[in-house]
Amino acid sequence: MAFGVKRDEMDLWKEKASRNEIAIITHYWLDDRFPDSKTVTKVACSDLKKLQQWGKQYGLAPDWIDNRRKNIPHYDLFGEMQLVVLKNEHEWEQIERFHLEEKNND
Repeated sequence: MAFGVKRDEMDLWKEKASRNEIAIITHYWLDDRFPDSKTVTKVACSDLKKLQQWGKQYGLAPDWIDNRRKNIPHYDLFGEMQLVVLKNEHEWEQIERFHLEEKNND
């Protein structure tokens, strides 16, 4: 279940990804499979090869891409990798909004 993000933010993320750009969005998220994660960062691009190439720089395997929705393939990032990517991509607003540095410094 996703929350903490507005519909227009999600729509912009989808639009950017569909234009073959790397699109990044973070939201609160609860999933029993990941009890220690309260947020997820989704990095998407409709150009699968471009997304795989982008993921290489962070050591992300191509088979980690969630491609169930064929039009928006994306990586789901949690924890330390989430923070590393957001910092490297200069997504300061998302780090601040979701208190990600505080969480990782506990």
